[in-house]
Amino acid sequence: MLLAKTLRSSTFKLALIAIGTFGVIVSAIFSYVYLSASSYVRSRSDRAIMTEYSSLQGAYERSGRDGLIALIQQRIADRSFADNVYLLVDPSSHPLSGNLKIWPPVASAAWGWIEFRAPEPSPGATSRPLLRAMLETFPSGDRLLVGRNISDLDSLTGQIKTAVISGVALIFVLAGVASILVTRRTVGRIESINATSQAIMLSGLDKRIPLRGSNDEWDRVAENLNLMLDRIERLMGEVKQVSDNVAHDLRTPLTRMRGRLEKAYHGQRNGEVDQLLIGDTIADLDAVLRIFSSITRIAQIETQARKGAFRIVNLVEIANEVAELYDAAAEQDGTRLSVVGDGEVLVTGDRDLIFDAIANLVDNAIKHGRAGGQVVVANENIDGRPVISIADDGPGIPADEHEHVLKRFYRLERSRYTPGNGLGLSLVAAVARLHGARMEMLDNSPGLKLRLWFSAPAG
Repeated sequence: MLLAKTLRSSTFKLALIAIGTFGVIVSAIFSYVYLSASSYVRSRSDRAIMTEYSSLQGAYERSGRDGLIALIQQRIADRSFADNVYLLVDPSSHPLSGNLKIWPPVASAAWGWIEFRAPEPSPGATSRPLLRAMLETFPSGDRLLVGRNISDLDSLTGQIKTAVISGVALIFVLAGVASILVTRRTVGRIESINATSQAIMLSGLDKRIPLRGSNDEWDRVAENLNLMLDRIERLMGEVKQVSDNVAHDLRTPLTRMRGRLEKAYHGQRNGEVDQLLIGDTIADLDAVLRIFSSITRIAQIETQARKGAFRIVNLVEIANEVAELYDAAAEQDGTRLSVVGDGEVLVTGDRDLIFDAIANLVDNAIKHGRAGGQVVVANENIDGRPVISIADDGPGIPADEHEHVLKRFYRLERSRYTPGNGLGLSLVAAVARLHGARMEMLDNSPGLKLRLWFSAPAG
Protein backbone atom coordinates (compact mmCIF):
# COMPACT_ATOMS: atom_id res chain seq x y z
CA MET A 1 0.00 0.00 0.00
CA LEU A 2 2.73 2.45 1.05
CA LEU A 3 4.98 1.31 -1.84
CA ALA A 4 2.19 1.97 -4.35
CA LYS A 5 1.67 5.46 -2.92
CA THR A 6 5.43 5.98 -3.02
CA LEU A 7 5.63 5.11 -6.72
CA ARG A 8 2.66 7.40 -7.50
CA SER A 9 3.94 10.34 -5.46
CA SER A 10 5.16 13.54 -7.06
CA THR A 11 8.32 13.31 -4.95
CA PHE A 12 9.23 10.02 -6.62
CA LYS A 13 8.50 11.44 -10.07
CA LEU A 14 10.72 14.42 -9.36
CA ALA A 15 13.38 12.04 -8.08
CA LEU A 16 13.20 10.09 -11.35
CA ILE A 17 13.62 13.29 -13.32
CA ALA A 18 16.63 14.20 -11.20
CA ILE A 19 18.07 10.70 -11.62
CA GLY A 20 17.55 10.86 -15.38
CA THR A 21 19.24 14.25 -15.61
CA PHE A 22 22.09 13.12 -13.38
CA GLY A 23 22.41 9.88 -15.34
CA VAL A 24 22.68 11.73 -18.65
CA ILE A 25 25.41 13.97 -17.21
CA VAL A 26 27.31 11.03 -15.71
CA SER A 27 26.94 9.03 -18.93
CA ALA A 28 28.32 11.96 -20.91
CA ILE A 29 31.28 12.28 -18.53
CA PHE A 30 32.01 8.54 -18.60
CA SER A 31 31.64 8.46 -22.38
CA TYR A 32 34.14 11.27 -22.65
CA VAL A 33 36.51 9.35 -20.37
CA TYR A 34 36.08 6.20 -22.45
CA LEU A 35 36.59 7.97 -25.80
CA SER A 36 39.57 9.91 -24.45
CA ALA A 37 41.22 6.77 -23.07
CA SER A 38 40.53 4.81 -26.25
CA SER A 39 41.83 7.63 -28.43
CA TYR A 40 44.95 8.01 -26.31
CA VAL A 41 45.74 4.28 -26.43
CA ARG A 42 45.24 4.10 -30.20
CA SER A 43 47.22 7.28 -30.83
CA ARG A 44 50.24 5.77 -29.08
CA SER A 45 49.95 2.67 -31.23
CA ASP A 46 49.54 4.79 -34.36
CA ARG A 47 52.66 6.79 -33.56
CA ALA A 48 54.66 3.60 -33.18
CA ILE A 49 53.34 2.33 -36.54
CA MET A 50 54.13 5.64 -38.21
CA THR A 51 57.66 5.58 -36.83
CA GLU A 52 58.22 2.06 -38.13
CA TYR A 53 56.69 2.94 -41.50
CA SER A 54 59.06 5.90 -41.83
CA SER A 55 62.03 3.59 -41.23
CA LEU A 56 60.85 1.12 -43.85
CA GLN A 57 60.06 3.86 -46.36
CA GLY A 58 63.58 5.27 -45.88
CA ALA A 59 65.06 1.87 -46.50
CA TYR A 60 63.03 1.51 -49.72
CA GLU A 61 64.11 4.95 -50.93
CA ARG A 62 67.79 4.21 -50.20
CA SER A 63 68.11 0.58 -51.24
CA GLY A 64 65.01 -0.21 -53.22
CA ARG A 65 62.95 -3.38 -52.94
CA ASP A 66 65.88 -5.56 -51.85
CA GLY A 67 66.90 -3.21 -49.04
CA LEU A 68 63.29 -3.06 -47.81
CA ILE A 69 62.99 -6.88 -47.86
CA ALA A 70 66.22 -7.17 -45.89
CA LEU A 71 65.03 -4.71 -43.24
CA ILE A 72 61.65 -6.49 -42.94
CA GLN A 73 63.41 -9.84 -42.39
CA GLN A 74 65.62 -8.18 -39.79
CA ARG A 75 62.58 -6.81 -37.99
CA ILE A 76 60.82 -10.18 -38.00
CA ALA A 77 63.86 -11.83 -36.50
CA ASP A 78 64.14 -9.21 -33.74
CA ARG A 79 61.97 -10.25 -30.74
CA SER A 80 61.51 -6.59 -29.70
CA PHE A 81 59.33 -6.23 -32.82
CA ALA A 82 57.23 -9.33 -32.04
CA ASP A 83 53.98 -7.33 -31.93
CA ASN A 84 54.58 -5.77 -35.34
CA VAL A 85 53.20 -7.14 -38.59
CA TYR A 86 54.74 -6.62 -42.03
CA LEU A 87 53.80 -7.56 -45.54
CA LEU A 88 55.33 -6.43 -48.84
CA VAL A 89 53.60 -7.56 -52.04
CA ASP A 90 54.21 -6.95 -55.71
CA PRO A 91 51.64 -5.29 -57.97
CA SER A 92 49.87 -8.68 -58.39
CA SER A 93 49.55 -9.00 -54.57
CA HIS A 94 52.11 -11.81 -54.46
CA PRO A 95 53.89 -11.78 -51.06
CA LEU A 96 57.53 -10.75 -51.23
CA SER A 97 58.36 -10.49 -47.51
CA GLY A 98 56.67 -10.27 -44.13
CA ASN A 99 55.03 -12.27 -41.34
CA LEU A 100 51.54 -12.15 -42.91
CA LYS A 101 50.80 -14.86 -45.44
CA ILE A 102 48.23 -13.02 -47.56
CA TRP A 103 47.18 -9.48 -48.31
CA PRO A 104 44.07 -8.67 -46.21
CA PRO A 105 40.88 -8.54 -48.31
CA VAL A 106 39.84 -5.34 -46.48
CA ALA A 107 43.04 -3.59 -47.62
CA SER A 108 41.70 -2.52 -51.00
CA ALA A 109 42.74 1.13 -50.78
CA ALA A 110 46.08 2.35 -52.10
CA TRP A 111 46.97 3.93 -48.78
CA GLY A 112 45.50 4.67 -45.33
CA TRP A 113 44.64 2.93 -42.07
CA ILE A 114 42.81 -0.38 -41.59
CA GLU A 115 41.84 -2.72 -38.74
CA PHE A 116 41.37 -6.42 -39.37
CA ARG A 117 41.66 -9.84 -37.85
CA ALA A 118 44.75 -11.87 -38.62
CA PRO A 119 44.13 -14.83 -40.93
CA GLU A 120 45.10 -17.28 -38.17
CA PRO A 121 45.65 -17.23 -34.37
CA SER A 122 48.98 -16.31 -32.87
CA PRO A 123 51.06 -19.14 -31.34
CA GLY A 124 49.53 -20.15 -28.01
CA ALA A 125 46.34 -18.15 -28.63
CA THR A 126 42.85 -19.42 -29.41
CA SER A 127 41.49 -16.37 -31.21
CA ARG A 128 42.79 -14.39 -34.13
CA PRO A 129 44.48 -11.18 -32.98
CA LEU A 130 43.18 -7.74 -33.93
CA LEU A 131 45.64 -5.85 -36.09
CA ARG A 132 45.88 -2.16 -36.97
CA ALA A 133 48.01 -1.28 -39.96
CA MET A 134 49.04 1.45 -42.38
CA LEU A 135 49.04 0.90 -46.14
CA GLU A 136 51.29 2.47 -48.77
CA THR A 137 51.72 1.91 -52.50
CA PHE A 138 55.14 2.68 -53.95
CA PRO A 139 55.64 4.15 -57.45
CA SER A 140 56.75 0.71 -58.67
CA GLY A 141 53.36 -0.74 -57.76
CA ASP A 142 54.67 -2.62 -54.73
CA ARG A 143 52.45 -2.32 -51.68
CA LEU A 144 53.57 -2.21 -48.06
CA LEU A 145 51.54 -3.02 -44.93
CA VAL A 146 52.99 -2.04 -41.56
CA GLY A 147 50.99 -2.63 -38.41
CA ARG A 148 50.78 -3.82 -34.81
CA ASN A 149 48.86 -6.33 -32.79
CA ILE A 150 46.40 -4.21 -30.79
CA SER A 151 44.49 -7.05 -29.12
CA ASP A 152 45.75 -5.93 -25.69
CA LEU A 153 44.78 -2.35 -26.42
CA ASP A 154 41.40 -3.50 -27.66
CA SER A 155 40.96 -5.57 -24.51
CA LEU A 156 41.89 -2.54 -22.39
CA THR A 157 39.40 -0.26 -24.15
CA GLY A 158 36.80 -3.02 -23.84
CA GLN A 159 37.40 -3.19 -20.09
CA ILE A 160 37.09 0.59 -19.86
CA LYS A 161 33.84 0.42 -21.81
CA THR A 162 32.51 -2.34 -19.55
CA ALA A 163 33.52 -0.34 -16.46
CA VAL A 164 31.79 2.76 -17.80
CA ILE A 165 28.56 0.90 -18.61
CA SER A 166 28.65 -0.94 -15.27
CA GLY A 167 29.33 2.28 -13.37
CA VAL A 168 26.44 4.09 -15.07
CA ALA A 169 24.11 1.14 -14.46
CA LEU A 170 25.20 0.94 -10.80
CA ILE A 171 24.62 4.67 -10.32
CA PHE A 172 21.13 4.35 -11.81
CA VAL A 173 20.32 1.37 -9.58
CA LEU A 174 21.67 3.01 -6.41
CA ALA A 175 19.96 6.30 -7.26
CA GLY A 176 16.69 4.46 -7.93
CA VAL A 177 16.87 2.57 -4.62
CA ALA A 178 17.81 5.77 -2.75
CA SER A 179 14.96 7.70 -4.36
CA ILE A 180 12.47 4.99 -3.39
CA LEU A 181 13.74 4.94 0.20
CA VAL A 182 13.74 8.74 0.53
CA THR A 183 10.34 9.05 -1.16
CA ARG A 184 8.96 6.23 1.00
CA ARG A 185 10.11 8.07 4.11
CA THR A 186 8.61 11.34 2.86
CA VAL A 187 5.33 9.67 1.92
CA GLY A 188 5.29 7.92 5.29
CA ARG A 189 5.53 11.21 7.15
CA ILE A 190 2.90 12.81 4.92
CA GLU A 191 0.60 9.81 5.49
CA SER A 192 1.12 10.24 9.24
CA ILE A 193 0.01 13.88 8.94
CA ASN A 194 -2.95 12.84 6.74
CA ALA A 195 -3.97 10.14 9.22
CA THR A 196 -3.89 12.64 12.08
CA SER A 197 -5.90 15.13 10.01
CA GLN A 198 -8.54 12.50 9.28
CA ALA A 199 -8.65 11.49 12.95
CA ILE A 200 -9.16 15.16 13.90
CA MET A 201 -12.00 15.48 11.38
CA LEU A 202 -13.64 12.34 12.75
CA SER A 203 -13.11 12.67 16.51
CA GLY A 204 -11.96 16.17 17.44
CA LEU A 205 -8.95 18.35 18.09
CA ASP A 206 -7.37 16.16 20.79
CA LYS A 207 -5.20 14.21 18.29
CA ARG A 208 -1.61 15.21 17.57
CA ILE A 209 0.94 14.29 14.89
CA PRO A 210 3.50 11.82 16.32
CA LEU A 211 7.14 12.95 16.45
CA ARG A 212 10.03 10.59 15.68
CA GLY A 213 12.64 12.45 17.68
CA SER A 214 14.90 12.94 14.66
CA ASN A 215 14.73 16.75 14.92
CA ASP A 216 14.65 16.96 11.12
CA GLU A 217 12.48 19.22 8.98
CA TRP A 218 9.55 16.79 9.21
CA ASP A 219 9.69 16.81 13.00
CA ARG A 220 9.75 20.61 12.90
CA VAL A 221 6.73 20.64 10.58
CA ALA A 222 4.93 18.22 12.92
CA GLU A 223 5.81 20.39 15.94
CA ASN A 224 4.49 23.52 14.23
CA LEU A 225 1.30 21.74 13.16
CA ASN A 226 0.82 20.45 16.72
CA LEU A 227 1.32 23.97 18.07
CA MET A 228 -1.22 25.20 15.53
CA LEU A 229 -3.66 22.50 16.67
CA ASP A 230 -3.06 23.51 20.30
CA ARG A 231 -3.81 27.10 19.36
CA ILE A 232 -6.94 26.12 17.42
CA GLU A 233 -8.13 23.92 20.29
CA ARG A 234 -7.55 26.78 22.75
CA LEU A 235 -9.37 29.24 20.48
CA MET A 236 -12.27 26.84 20.05
CA GLY A 237 -12.46 26.51 23.80
CA GLU A 238 -12.48 30.29 24.13
CA VAL A 239 -15.18 30.55 21.47
CA LYS A 240 -17.30 28.04 23.40
CA GLN A 241 -16.69 29.92 26.62
CA VAL A 242 -17.55 33.24 24.96
CA SER A 243 -20.70 31.73 23.49
CA ASP A 244 -21.77 30.39 26.88
CA ASN A 245 -21.00 33.70 28.58
CA VAL A 246 -22.77 35.76 25.92
CA ALA A 247 -25.81 33.49 26.20
CA HIS A 248 -25.79 33.92 29.99
CA ASP A 249 -25.24 37.68 29.89
CA LEU A 250 -27.99 38.17 27.32
CA ARG A 251 -30.44 35.78 28.95
CA THR A 252 -30.65 37.79 32.16
CA PRO A 253 -31.66 41.20 30.66
CA LEU A 254 -33.83 39.56 27.99
CA THR A 255 -35.64 37.54 30.67
CA ARG A 256 -36.19 40.67 32.74
CA MET A 257 -37.53 42.54 29.70
CA ARG A 258 -39.88 39.71 28.83
CA GLY A 259 -41.11 39.50 32.40
CA ARG A 260 -41.83 43.23 32.56
CA LEU A 261 -43.58 43.24 29.16
CA GLU A 262 -45.66 40.21 30.07
CA LYS A 263 -46.67 41.81 33.37
CA ALA A 264 -47.62 45.02 31.58
CA TYR A 265 -49.51 43.05 28.93
CA HIS A 266 -51.74 41.35 31.51
CA GLY A 267 -52.02 44.31 33.90
CA GLN A 268 -54.00 47.53 33.84
CA ARG A 269 -52.52 50.56 32.11
CA ASN A 270 -50.85 52.95 34.49
CA GLY A 271 -48.90 55.84 33.01
CA GLU A 272 -46.34 56.12 35.78
CA VAL A 273 -45.79 52.38 36.04
CA ASP A 274 -45.62 52.01 32.25
CA GLN A 275 -43.07 54.78 32.01
CA LEU A 276 -40.93 53.12 34.68
CA LEU A 277 -41.21 49.78 32.84
CA ILE A 278 -40.19 51.38 29.55
CA GLY A 279 -37.20 53.06 31.23
CA ASP A 280 -36.01 49.77 32.78
CA THR A 281 -36.47 47.98 29.46
CA ILE A 282 -34.46 50.64 27.62
CA ALA A 283 -31.69 50.32 30.25
CA ASP A 284 -31.55 46.55 29.72
CA LEU A 285 -31.49 47.03 25.94
CA ASP A 286 -28.68 49.55 26.33
CA ALA A 287 -26.72 46.97 28.35
CA VAL A 288 -27.20 44.39 25.57
CA LEU A 289 -26.17 46.91 22.92
CA ARG A 290 -23.09 47.83 24.97
CA ILE A 291 -22.05 44.18 24.94
CA PHE A 292 -22.29 43.98 21.15
CA SER A 293 -20.65 47.37 20.78
CA SER A 294 -17.71 46.22 22.91
CA ILE A 295 -17.36 43.01 20.93
CA THR A 296 -17.42 44.93 17.64
CA ARG A 297 -14.90 47.46 18.94
CA ILE A 298 -12.48 44.75 20.05
CA ALA A 299 -12.81 43.01 16.66
CA GLN A 300 -12.06 46.29 14.85
CA ILE A 301 -9.01 46.88 17.00
CA GLU A 302 -7.71 43.34 16.45
CA THR A 303 -7.95 43.76 12.66
CA GLN A 304 -5.49 46.69 13.03
CA ALA A 305 -7.76 48.82 10.89
CA ARG A 306 -7.14 51.95 12.97
CA LYS A 307 -3.39 52.37 12.56
CA GLY A 308 -4.04 55.25 10.19
CA ALA A 309 -4.88 57.43 13.22
CA PHE A 310 -1.49 56.91 14.88
CA ARG A 311 0.43 60.01 15.91
CA ILE A 312 2.68 61.08 18.77
CA VAL A 313 0.65 61.64 21.94
CA ASN A 314 1.48 62.41 25.57
CA LEU A 315 0.37 59.74 28.05
CA VAL A 316 0.40 62.30 30.87
CA GLU A 317 -2.26 64.43 29.16
CA ILE A 318 -4.45 61.39 28.47
CA ALA A 319 -4.04 60.12 32.06
CA ASN A 320 -5.06 63.53 33.46
CA GLU A 321 -8.17 63.60 31.26
CA VAL A 322 -9.15 60.10 32.43
CA ALA A 323 -8.57 61.06 36.07
CA GLU A 324 -10.75 64.14 35.62
CA LEU A 325 -13.47 61.97 34.05
CA TYR A 326 -13.47 59.43 36.92
CA ASP A 327 -12.77 61.81 39.76
CA ALA A 328 -16.44 62.03 40.73
CA ALA A 329 -16.91 58.25 40.66
CA ALA A 330 -13.79 57.76 42.77
CA GLU A 331 -14.92 60.41 45.27
CA GLN A 332 -18.33 58.73 45.52
CA ASP A 333 -16.62 55.47 46.59
CA GLY A 334 -14.24 57.29 48.89
CA THR A 335 -11.29 56.39 46.65
CA ARG A 336 -8.35 58.76 46.20
CA LEU A 337 -7.44 58.97 42.49
CA SER A 338 -4.11 60.59 41.65
CA VAL A 339 -1.78 60.95 38.65
CA VAL A 340 1.98 60.95 39.33
CA GLY A 341 5.25 60.60 37.45
CA ASP A 342 7.08 62.43 34.70
CA GLY A 343 5.73 65.54 33.04
CA GLU A 344 5.96 64.18 29.50
CA VAL A 345 5.74 60.56 28.34
CA LEU A 346 5.41 60.35 24.55
CA VAL A 347 4.18 57.37 22.54
CA THR A 348 3.04 56.78 18.96
CA GLY A 349 -0.55 55.59 18.85
CA ASP A 350 -4.27 56.21 18.49
CA ARG A 351 -5.19 58.74 21.16
CA ASP A 352 -8.83 57.63 21.47
CA LEU A 353 -7.93 53.96 21.87
CA ILE A 354 -5.25 54.69 24.45
CA PHE A 355 -7.78 56.86 26.31
CA ASP A 356 -10.30 53.97 26.28
CA ALA A 357 -7.68 51.50 27.53
CA ILE A 358 -6.57 53.74 30.42
CA ALA A 359 -10.21 54.54 31.24
CA ASN A 360 -11.07 50.82 31.46
CA LEU A 361 -8.11 50.19 33.77
CA VAL A 362 -9.00 53.13 36.04
CA ASP A 363 -12.68 52.08 36.07
CA ASN A 364 -11.70 48.53 37.08
CA ALA A 365 -9.36 49.81 39.78
CA ILE A 366 -12.10 51.98 41.29
CA LYS A 367 -14.79 49.27 41.09
CA HIS A 368 -12.67 46.36 42.33
CA GLY A 369 -10.31 48.24 44.63
CA ARG A 370 -10.73 48.65 48.38
CA ALA A 371 -13.49 50.99 49.53
CA GLY A 372 -11.82 54.15 50.78
CA GLY A 373 -8.57 53.08 49.15
CA GLN A 374 -6.46 54.78 46.50
CA VAL A 375 -5.80 54.41 42.78
CA VAL A 376 -2.51 55.75 41.41
CA VAL A 377 -1.87 56.37 37.71
CA ALA A 378 1.90 56.66 37.13
CA ASN A 379 3.54 57.89 33.91
CA GLU A 380 7.25 57.15 33.56
CA ASN A 381 10.10 56.81 31.09
CA ILE A 382 11.95 53.62 32.07
CA ASP A 383 15.16 52.81 30.18
CA GLY A 384 13.98 54.97 27.31
CA ARG A 385 10.57 53.26 27.08
CA PRO A 386 7.29 55.04 27.89
CA VAL A 387 5.35 53.22 30.64
CA ILE A 388 1.98 53.86 32.26
CA SER A 389 0.80 51.91 35.30
CA ILE A 390 -2.48 51.84 37.21
CA ALA A 391 -2.25 50.55 40.78
CA ASP A 392 -4.91 49.94 43.42
CA ASP A 393 -4.91 48.48 46.94
CA GLY A 394 -7.83 46.08 46.53
CA PRO A 395 -7.86 42.28 46.59
CA GLY A 396 -5.91 42.04 43.34
CA ILE A 397 -5.90 39.16 40.85
CA PRO A 398 -4.35 35.76 41.64
CA ALA A 399 -1.22 35.06 39.58
CA ASP A 400 -2.75 31.96 37.99
CA GLU A 401 -5.64 34.09 36.69
CA HIS A 402 -3.52 36.76 34.97
CA GLU A 403 -3.74 35.12 31.56
CA HIS A 404 -7.43 34.21 31.87
CA VAL A 405 -8.71 37.67 32.80
CA LEU A 406 -7.65 38.93 29.36
CA LYS A 407 -10.15 36.59 27.68
CA ARG A 408 -13.48 37.97 26.55
CA PHE A 409 -16.33 37.71 29.08
CA TYR A 410 -14.03 36.15 31.67
CA ARG A 411 -14.80 37.12 35.25
CA LEU A 412 -13.22 36.17 38.55
CA GLU A 413 -16.74 36.22 40.00
CA ARG A 414 -18.18 33.13 38.38
CA SER A 415 -21.83 33.70 39.29
CA ARG A 416 -21.87 36.61 36.75
CA TYR A 417 -24.40 38.62 38.76
CA THR A 418 -22.09 41.56 39.51
CA PRO A 419 -22.18 44.55 37.12
CA GLY A 420 -19.98 44.38 34.04
CA ASN A 421 -19.54 42.16 31.03
CA GLY A 422 -15.94 40.92 31.30
CA LEU A 423 -14.78 42.79 28.18
CA GLY A 424 -12.79 45.65 29.75
CA LEU A 425 -9.41 43.92 30.02
CA SER A 426 -9.99 42.22 26.64
CA LEU A 427 -10.29 45.66 25.07
CA VAL A 428 -7.13 46.82 26.88
CA ALA A 429 -5.25 43.76 25.64
CA ALA A 430 -6.43 44.41 22.07
CA VAL A 431 -5.29 48.04 22.24
CA ALA A 432 -1.92 46.94 23.65
CA ARG A 433 -1.42 44.42 20.82
CA LEU A 434 -2.33 47.07 18.22
CA HIS A 435 0.32 49.41 19.65
CA GLY A 436 2.93 46.70 20.15
CA ALA A 437 2.79 47.32 23.91
CA ARG A 438 3.46 44.72 26.58
CA MET A 439 1.00 44.21 29.45
CA GLU A 440 2.42 43.35 32.84
CA MET A 441 0.43 42.47 35.96
CA LEU A 442 2.23 42.87 39.30
CA ASP A 443 1.32 42.30 42.93
CA ASN A 444 0.93 45.72 44.55
CA SER A 445 0.88 44.24 48.07
CA PRO A 446 -2.00 44.70 48.52
CA GLY A 447 -3.80 45.16 45.26
CA LEU A 448 -2.86 45.01 41.60
CA LYS A 449 -0.50 47.10 39.50
CA LEU A 450 -1.00 46.82 35.76
CA ARG A 451 1.68 48.27 33.50
CA LEU A 452 1.67 49.01 29.77
CA TRP A 453 5.15 49.14 28.23
CA PHE A 454 5.08 51.08 24.95
CA SER A 455 7.84 51.49 22.38
CA ALA A 456 9.56 54.86 22.17
CA PRO A 457 8.44 57.04 19.24
CA ALA A 458 10.60 56.69 16.14
CA GLY A 459 12.93 59.58 15.36
